[in-house]
Amino acid sequence: MEPITVLRDKRILLGVTGSIACYKSVELASKLTQAGAKVDVILTESAARFVTPLSFRSVTGRPVYTDMWGLDDHVRHVGLGESADLMLIAPATANTIAKLASGMADNLLAVTALAARCPLLIAPAMDGGMWEHPATQTNVGTLQERGVVVIGPAEGRMASGLGGVGRMVEPMDLLGEIRLRLGMSGPLSGRRVIVSTGPTREPVDPVRFISNRSSGKQGIAVAQAALDAGAQVTLVAGPTCEESPYGARVIDVQTTQEMGNAILSCVDETDILMMVAAVADFRPNAVSDRKIKKNENADWGLAIGLEKTLDILSAVKERRDVTGFPRMVLGFAAETHNAFEYGREKLLRKGLNFIAVNDVTADGAGFAVDTNRVVLLSSAGVVEEMPLQSKTAVAERLIYYVAGALGGV
Repeated sequence: MEPITVLRDKRILLGVTGSIACYKSVELASKLTQAGAKVDVILTESAARFVTPLSFRSVTGRPVYTDMWGLDDHVRHVGLGESADLMLIAPATANTIAKLASGMADNLLAVTALAARCPLLIAPAMDGGMWEHPATQTNVGTLQERGVVVIGPAEGRMASGLGGVGRMVEPMDLLGEIRLRLGMSGPLSGRRVIVSTGPTREPVDPVRFISNRSSGKQGIAVAQAALDAGAQVTLVAGPTCEESPYGARVIDVQTTQEMGNAILSCVDETDILMMVAAVADFRPNAVSDRKIKKNENADWGLAIGLEKTLDILSAVKERRDVTGFPRMVLGFAAETHNAFEYGREKLLRKGLNFIAVNDVTADGAGFAVDTNRVVLLSSAGVVEEMPLQSKTAVAERLIYYVAGALGGV
């Protein structure tokens, strides 16, 4: 995993309490570290019965703190609590939640939580009956009133064999929540952003369609970078195998018309539209309501007539000329030749603020790969020629420029 800007060099304090869900915390510590964070782990005595300090030290490369107090430990909780950018307790047992709610400070984790001056998140993990108990619900409510963020729990099978609500949420969701919390004060804080991604599919019959090679990777990366910058993100996604970023509002679509309708339905009051999707420019002019059989094609022949699909950016321009929204528009131009010339012409014709141009025939810069090579243009000319790099890095650069330009609008 490539380091993520919003987590790079951030100090995350991870508290781990006595639950079988401890194994998920090792995975979370690993993912946070791979994302560039510096993770300090506090294990309670009960947690250390499920997983050893060595497990966490192996994935974080940092010391692991326990409830073992030495002669030099009398202010350890102050140093840990005040140096952290965010504190997460995962799993958080009913016992630890009760301690936090009552202000108890009888172990290193509890006293550090009292000393912490950073955002505090907890991910409960317990049997369903314990979670639903009025005492637990009262304690959770008390913590929420104090500003503690409670993530989960999820529904599923418990260690007891019973089902219900009480499972600790998965590490990737916790990672997403941490990114959202750390990005809240970013350069796009409070801004509304729409990102389109993936291909569109134009049906020929119920089982066949016309599409393209887009994987959606670059659009997903752009949506995540916008979230990391503090934006409220709506992701309009064509069919893609990529997982949508945690925290984004997702609108799933199939055809170019559906994508255009979705974008136009929420573009008013939007600050930024980033049109990363590779939409189909043509669709069949007739669609069969049943599968076309090889031996029953007398009416169809072997030719498919095509017609143009909705030009989404042109429709956005018409709306924008009237309403002023979106305030900023970035388009993409995936070309196979004369990329610069075609990209600049598209920028001017569709009234874009920026266009990201890439030659999809270049090594490492085409569809379904994790890297890209992009030239970013504005009406004034070349903004930056980005060398071959990860699509995550490209997305972060695009957000950097768009956020900077929006500040002057």
